[in-house]
Amino acid sequence: MKFGKADDLNKVTFEFPVEPLANAPRLDRYELGTEQGKPHIYIGATGWSMKEWVGKWYPDKTRSTEYLREYGKQFNTIELNTTHYRIPTPGLTKTWYDSVPDDFRFCPKVPQTISHSNDFGMPAGTLQQFIGSMDGLREKLGCIFLQLPPYFGADRLKLLKIFLDRWPTVLPLAVEVRHESWFSDPFATEALMDALAARQITAVITDVAGRRDVLHNYVTAPRTMIRFVGNGLPESDFTRMAAWSDKLKEWNLPEVYFFPHEPDNILSPDASAWFARHLQADGFATTRGPKVWEGPPQMSLF
Repeated sequence: MKFGKADDLNKVTFEFPVEPLANAPRLDRYELGTEQGKPHIYIGATGWSMKEWVGKWYPDKTRSTEYLREYGKQFNTIELNTTHYRIPTPGLTKTWYDSVPDDFRFCPKVPQTISHSNDFGMPAGTLQQFIGSMDGLREKLGCIFLQLPPYFGADRLKLLKIFLDRWPTVLPLAVEVRHESWFSDPFATEALMDALAARQITAVITDVAGRRDVLHNYVTAPRTMIRFVGNGLPESDFTRMAAWSDKLKEWNLPEVYFFPHEPDNILSPDASAWFARHLQADGFATTRGPKVWEGPPQMSLF
């Protein structure tokens, strides 16, 4: 993920911003009560087609056609970028659905023919086609992800609201904005977050070294989505993830989607495994993460 890349990590202050004042009343509505059990934290990468994982995270000699099945054993969600480039066929969504365990949740990215279109694909019927294609994921559909283009500024909030009002309320949606105008003006930030919260739509939080403004920490729905951009697993990656564990415990939201990005996706399982172990040691959430493949079971001689 090249967005927000920093040239010198030593010049970056990795700290959370001050907690937005609007979070307190929203968390009063969203956070779990003690009788409702533990939060579900889903941890995943951005793709399963990684031959570099074979022999470490996937069994030796895993074929590419088996990658998703093995991915589902290791992770319980995915930031599904494939859908950003084409709308899947019913047959393909069925294959995805059948390949992963019951606790797995897909987070498909809205196609760019919608997210990067001036009319969000509404008159052309593209939006309806995409929504229909998601039916095949059934209960394994997690939170759909709308990533707006970097040129989509705060002056287009009215257009975004029109789109959000067309979105089916039964389908969880998360929205990521990147243009600086959303964060340079506090009124623009609040207007966006109020619009999302009024519709219980998640504001994606991106934790990346070179753009600390997109680490806004607003809660606008009973779930959150965090895109954590690491830097090849230096010490700061681990201290940042530990801080996220504390923050998620504080928020106590019913559902969290946490996506560790590492360079070329190769070390994403390492980051995910560490984060899952850290959460499990704390014991406040239900989660699972990757485990290093230890080879085939040994044959007994007796």
